[in-house]
Amino acid sequence: MTIQDVAKKLKEQDNILILSHVSPDGDTLGSACALFRGLEQLGKRVSFRCGDEIPAKYTYLFEGLKISSFEPDFVVAVDAATLHLLGDPGKEYEGKMDMAIDHHISHIPFAELDYVDHTCAANCEIIEQLLKAMNVSLDEAMANAIYTGISTDTGCFRYRSVTPQTHRIAAEMMELGADSGTINQIMFETKTKEQMDAEVEAIGSIEYLLDGKCAMIAVTKEMMERTGVSDADLDPIVAKPRQIVGVLIGATLKEKNGGFKISVRTNEPANAYIICQKLGGGGHKAAGGCFVAGDLPTARDAFIKACEEYAKESGL
Repeated sequence: MTIQDVAKKLKEQDNILILSHVSPDGDTLGSACALFRGLEQLGKRVSFRCGDEIPAKYTYLFEGLKISSFEPDFVVAVDAATLHLLGDPGKEYEGKMDMAIDHHISHIPFAELDYVDHTCAANCEIIEQLLKAMNVSLDEAMANAIYTGISTDTGCFRYRSVTPQTHRIAAEMMELGADSGTINQIMFETKTKEQMDAEVEAIGSIEYLLDGKCAMIAVTKEMMERTGVSDADLDPIVAKPRQIVGVLIGATLKEKNGGFKISVRTNEPANAYIICQKLGGGGHKAAGGCFVAGDLPTARDAFIKACEEYAKESGL
């Protein structure tokens, strides 16, 4: 299936629902909002759903969008590697998912039509190509959405997944009016006092494993309630453990929904995808995630076991 095939299929539809994954980030929301606006420009009736609340810092992506509820004829998921990452909407449309557009190498097919390009550093790169294939005239709002997805999923263009294409698309979005300076400031340089307090406490929980090659921090619900932060407020902390000299595997265990979401970020030659796969998750070589049900000791022990297995297998 080519991007032209995806474009043709979407142009044939009239009532379309776009789904974003739970714990929504800039890439899934940027993908959804850019595609929403593009389809509306083509005269389509479009709606949007996400299994979790949208973090406040992303509200600008939705400015001017009128999201109504209706029974869709066509359901498309964006930036979701597996069906369960779509949360309740995924359960509702299980077996009725028409299309999935994704960039994760760990993608497990769950839709009738799957378009996956894991050479793209961000799913928004695919959306930019798709909008052009549909002959959509990209505007400033779409440019902001696409730039947001690319910038956030590449750590502001610092990750190894970044390609020349990534920079070219981002530059074109800036030429179309994307407010790159403001977006990057909001995403990477702005914190509340509560966020800072929570980060300090979380970093204080750091543990070193595998002779210092792995660093792990934990964030509990009690910690979040005490400091007054939300789950989304602590997204930036995920990259902290990997920044330590000598650390190849950085992990953040964040309590959520009866267990712990484990976000893994790695430096060469470690592979986050393989580690997370051992716990039922996935992702990319440098970034992955998984979920372990239970309390902190259960999640901690499961992650340590996965890391030790990986280290033994890979000779890390």
